[in-house]
Amino acid sequence: MKPPEVRQHGPAAMLPVASPAAVRAYVRLLARRHRAGFAAVIALNATATVAGLAGPWVLGSLVQELSAGTTGSRILTAIGWYLLALFVQSGFIGWSRLRGSMLGERMLADLREDFLVRSVALPPGVLERAGTGDLVSRGTTDIDRLAKSVREAVPELAVALVSVVLVLGALLLTSPLLAITAVIGLPLLLATSRWYFRRAPQSYRSESAGYAAVNTVLAETVDAGRTVEALRLGERRVELTDRRIGEWLAWERYTLWLRTVWFPSVDATYALAVLATLTLGGLYATRGWIGIGQLTAGVLYAQALTHPVDLILRWYDELQVGQASLARLVGVREVVDPETDETVRPAGREVSASEVAFGYRDGVDVLHGISLDVAPGSRVALVGPSGAGKSTLGRLLAGIYAPGRGSVTLGGAPLARMPAERIRAQVALVNQEHHVFVGTLRDNLRLARPGADDVELRAALAAVDAGEWVAALPDGLDTEVGSGGTVLTPPQAQQLALARLVLADPHTLVLDEATSLLDPRAARHLERSLSRVLEGRTVIAIAHRLHTAHDADVIAVVEQGRISEYGSHPELVAAGGAYAALWRSWRDEG
Repeated sequence: MKPPEVRQHGPAAMLPVASPAAVRAYVRLLARRHRAGFAAVIALNATATVAGLAGPWVLGSLVQELSAGTTGSRILTAIGWYLLALFVQSGFIGWSRLRGSMLGERMLADLREDFLVRSVALPPGVLERAGTGDLVSRGTTDIDRLAKSVREAVPELAVALVSVVLVLGALLLTSPLLAITAVIGLPLLLATSRWYFRRAPQSYRSESAGYAAVNTVLAETVDAGRTVEALRLGERRVELTDRRIGEWLAWERYTLWLRTVWFPSVDATYALAVLATLTLGGLYATRGWIGIGQLTAGVLYAQALTHPVDLILRWYDELQVGQASLARLVGVREVVDPETDETVRPAGREVSASEVAFGYRDGVDVLHGISLDVAPGSRVALVGPSGAGKSTLGRLLAGIYAPGRGSVTLGGAPLARMPAERIRAQVALVNQEHHVFVGTLRDNLRLARPGADDVELRAALAAVDAGEWVAALPDGLDTEVGSGGTVLTPPQAQQLALARLVLADPHTLVLDEATSLLDPRAARHLERSLSRVLEGRTVIAIAHRLHTAHDADVIAVVEQGRISEYGSHPELVAAGGAYAALWRSWRDEG
């Protein structure tokens, strides 16, 4: 059976997948963090394995004595030792599994925290290009797939390796001839495992990528459901979804076929080892090379090898699935901007764009040669028809995107080379897409300023006209909001986002439809309230309601990715150009 054809999943830029070297480095990091836990699990299991090895030795000695003639007291003594060894083994196995489960949970918690910390620190432009489906798939499906590997596979694999070493050691001490016989199936095991593991890792990665592609298509279709319905794209989206599901299922079938070939061959090697030990061991015994007691113990030890070797192979196979998921999780850690320089700092507050060109796809620019200077403390409005490039330009000025050509600077420092955290502390973008996090209203507000007290929180809410409805909530600032809590209306969620903006206190704001969810009269009142709060700050407003442009110091008219007019409201109205036509049309509609 051939592997499915690898297909490109559309123009979206998927987040990177870590290289095997990066995955190994991260695994070593986790192992160092939890070396004490690993040492405890291995020591406990080693004790349990040594106790388990006593059983075959006791039985072998008993058989040897029975063949030569023995007493009832010797038999009772042997049974006592066997039961004691079994009791000790059971106790230490239970203890080692408990510690192994605790170790796995701690490692999984570490991994989840590492992924979450790195995810929230991703550059916004990277997330914009990659979409949410890939990241969500990594944070849900890949974490779930990896959970079994981390909780069980890693500790049990370490335990099984120790068991194999100890059992082989016991076989060598019992009889070197039987030790050689017990590993007679090793060449077959190595050959079939090499065949399997050369194909499995990439296949599991492709399977995970296929599932992520399905998740991405579904998320995009649901998020843009109204657009899909309005443009009658339903059949195309269903066809694309079916194709992605088909590609994913093809990889599922291929990995299943790999397992159906490999697993029977592994079982055959186990049977071969026991059969060879019985057959050849019997021949050795008849020739007097080994005793009947050695043969008995050797067969039991050969059979005891089956369980840890099976664990190694089974969990190693599980780790192939886990490794593919871990590579996707660790890949998020590798998202770096090679242009970022920690030493780059702004020397002022002026925002400037010089001959900027930008496109979402190579060779297809949506902005062309834009130059714009925004003085500190000024208010600039970007106006123009839908699709002209206003929001794209706003994201460039906010440092979300890096220009394809030209430069965007803050205080003379290129935004593209500045760390994202430094940009966000000085320049903030607020649009109509707001998120209410699960938790209290106080927690939601403190995302912007963790140390803010209740007086500051209420002042920020009052600044955005949210004081009244917050005071009417059942528990005020302690009211649980978000999924499962009090549901905020879209206008309330928008006011919450603006209150966060007041608390964050950046000196430059890019507002893209920041009041679009409010009715015109409420939006006008809120903008007047905000104007007092934002006094002295630089404001770049993407204006869809032209009263925003009317209040601005300067207006830039964006048409077909270029600035066609630039000036104050009176100047542009007097010029009789595109802005004057927009103004007359908006006033007539109003």
